[in-house]
Amino acid sequence: MSDNSQIAANWASLPYHRRWLLDQADGLFDFFQYRAVNPKGGFFDFDDRGAPLGGANPTRGIHASARMVHCFSIGYLLGRPGSGDVIDHGMRYLWERHRDTQHGGYFWQVNDDGAADSAKQGYGHAFVLLAASSAKVAGHPLADRMLADITEVLKTKFWETRHGAIAEEFNRDWSPVDGGTYRGQNSNMHLTEALMAAFEATGEKAYLDKAESIADLVIRRCAGSVGFRVAEHFDAEWTIDKDYYHPDEMFRPAGTTPGHWLEWARLVLQLWTLGGKKHAWMPEAAKSLFVQSMSLGWDKEKGGFFYTLDWQDRPAKVSKLWWPMCEAVGAAHFLNELLPADRFYEDSYRLIWGTIANRFIDHENGGWHEELTEDLVPAHTLFPGKGDIYHALQACLIPLFPAAGSLTGVIVEAGGHI
Repeated sequence: MSDNSQIAANWASLPYHRRWLLDQADGLFDFFQYRAVNPKGGFFDFDDRGAPLGGANPTRGIHASARMVHCFSIGYLLGRPGSGDVIDHGMRYLWERHRDTQHGGYFWQVNDDGAADSAKQGYGHAFVLLAASSAKVAGHPLADRMLADITEVLKTKFWETRHGAIAEEFNRDWSPVDGGTYRGQNSNMHLTEALMAAFEATGEKAYLDKAESIADLVIRRCAGSVGFRVAEHFDAEWTIDKDYYHPDEMFRPAGTTPGHWLEWARLVLQLWTLGGKKHAWMPEAAKSLFVQSMSLGWDKEKGGFFYTLDWQDRPAKVSKLWWPMCEAVGAAHFLNELLPADRFYEDSYRLIWGTIANRFIDHENGGWHEELTEDLVPAHTLFPGKGDIYHALQACLIPLFPAAGSLTGVIVEAGGHI
C-alpha cells in the first residue's frame, strides 16, 4: 500500500505509533532480560523459539556481551526494573573474562575454559567502549575503570594517526594478523558510534575528534569517491579493495552492504549535530546514503533490503536481514527530524516499519527473525537464531526521542520522558 502524501503528520509524532514502538521495545526487553543471563557468566544466544544455543559450554562473543550492557543501560535510564542486574552481570563478564590481564585488550570470544578466540578485534573493542560509555551514564561502578582502559587500548594499539582511523585486528600478543594488511570500515563505523557515546558520557572532545576523523575518511573521502556507496574492505593504505573475499559473510561480506549505508546516514547526522553542524558535507552525504540505499538496496517487488550488492549495483547476497531494516528506521527518523524536505523519508519510514511488523517480528515466539530469504521466509544461513537485542531495540526507541545524540544521551536530556 502506498501512503497518502497528503497525510502530513509523521508517524513518530502520533501517540498510537509511539505507544506501539514502546510495546515492541518492551517485548524485546522481556524476551532477553529473563532468559539471556547465563549463570556461569555472559549471555546466551537463542534459537528461533528462545532456547539457549551452544550446549553446556557456549562461546560468548564480546560484541554480544557489550551490546547487552548498552541496551540494558538504556532500559535502566528509562526506569525498567531489573536492568541494573543485567548491566552488572555483563560488565563483570567483560572486565573479568574478556579482558586480557596479561597483554591488555579484550578477547574476541570466551567460554567457561577461557579464551575461545584470543584475537583482538577492532570491532569488539568498539563495543567495549560503547558498553563502558553507556554504563557510565547509568552509573555503574566499573564504568570509569573500563572506559579508561579501553580508551588507552584503542589509542595505543589500534589508532593510526596518519589515517585517522583504527587498524582491524591483532593476535593476542598484539602481533598483526596476516601481516596487518587489512582495514575495514565496519569496525570503524561502530567505533564512530561508540566514540560519540563516550563524548556524550564524559564531555571529552578527543572522542568526538576521532569520530569526525573516521567519518571524514570512510564517508567523505572513500564513499564519496564511488558515488556514496560505502566500501567495506581496504588495504593498509585505505585503498578500496573491490575484489576482497572472506568466507565470514556475517562480518566481512563481499561487495557493498546497503545496511551500512543506512547506518552511516544516521551516524553522520548524529555527528553533525554533536559537532555543532560545522561540517557542511555531512547533511548531503547522509541524504545521498539514504536515497542510494532505498533506490538500489530495497527489493521493490518483495520488500526488504538485499544483504549485499556487487560493484555494478546488482543484488549479490539476496537474504533479507533484520539489522538493515533497523538502521533504515533510525536513518529515516534522523532525516525527518533534521533535514525535512518532502515525504520521501516519512514514506520510507512507514514502508520499512510495515515490512518489519509483518515479516520480521516473530509474533508467535517473541523476538525478531534475524534472517529471511529473498521471499521473506525465515532462514538460518548466516544467523542461527535470535542472538541480539541491539539493532531492534534501538530501532524501536530512536524515533521516540529527538535526533540529537546517542540514545543514552537523549534519554537523560529528556529526563526519561517519552
